[in-house]
Amino acid sequence: MMGAVKAVTRYRLFWPAAVLAVLLLANLAFTPDFFALHLRGGHLYGSLIDILHFGAPLILVALGMTLVIATGGIDLSVGSTVAISGALACLHISRSEDPGSLGTVLAALGYALGAAVVLGLVNGVLVARAGVQPIIATLILMVAGRGVAQLITDGQIITVTSDPYKMIGGGYWLSMPFAILLSGAIALLTALLTRSTALGLLLESVGGNPVASRLVGIRAMRLVALVYVFSAVCAAVAGLMVSSNVSAADGNNAGLWIELDAVLAVVLGGTSLNGGRFSIGGTVLGALIIQTLSTTVYTIGIPPETTLVFKAFVVITVCLIQSPAFRAKLAARAARTARSRHASRPHTEAPVAPEVDA
Repeated sequence: MMGAVKAVTRYRLFWPAAVLAVLLLANLAFTPDFFALHLRGGHLYGSLIDILHFGAPLILVALGMTLVIATGGIDLSVGSTVAISGALACLHISRSEDPGSLGTVLAALGYALGAAVVLGLVNGVLVARAGVQPIIATLILMVAGRGVAQLITDGQIITVTSDPYKMIGGGYWLSMPFAILLSGAIALLTALLTRSTALGLLLESVGGNPVASRLVGIRAMRLVALVYVFSAVCAAVAGLMVSSNVSAADGNNAGLWIELDAVLAVVLGGTSLNGGRFSIGGTVLGALIIQTLSTTVYTIGIPPETTLVFKAFVVITVCLIQSPAFRAKLAARAARTARSRHASRPHTEAPVAPEVDA
């Protein structure tokens, strides 16, 4: 029995799934109908739907971040890419004579995704070709990109009125928010490409030992550039979701600090920041943990000024629980405590039988 329990707890997705389940169940103490789903007007509503809906952009950003971290890098520019993509799309739609037409929206999507490919290539070339440290290369775009987004919007919030564009982040399809279906499809496609083909092993080899991977003929530079492009495209789709959900583009606040939540989601999902092995399913669970934590904070009524402190405390606790080394130290300390208690317990001597005269 104990062997089976240990085998289950060693499974990579066990701890993220367990933490997510605990967070979801904890909400029942404050919201008895937390798991209730309602169908109104052909649309599903409920707290679980809200978590998936509002967590969809973070899931997308975290997916791209996972592959980047798997190669031993990091992408701090995803928040700026979120802002730039939303700003470009909304700017084009707002200047169009027919903002509600499908052609206008498709052109806006093309501009946003095309810009994301360029931004990802810039990061990839700086890291793979120029040899710039990933944290420095992407930090440049993180700072400059936010300024570019504000230049596109002229420092204003661009509002749009377009039903096709609203569909991306705020629409429904098959009774579900379209953002959930889109993020789920991209996550499934990413998992299939990285686990049903050799791409995942190539990425892990580049991140685990770049020198050895290069010696065996793996084109590491192309792979590294590719993952940065993928990360930027995922961030662009997330930016389209964010801006279409509110029908507006805010170059200053859109995607602000989402890169930090994405890194946390990747770490909570069990992917090492040192590169190598990664988990797409774990990243999705990590992103849902972050979003569920935010929902829980607001449900409990924690003051906004202490929200980030509360989230940081929970994330640190979860990371410690997931750490095998930390769990091993706790088990060793518990065993030492048990032995010391046993040693200090007084030993009773066996009674001596009385002598009987013959």
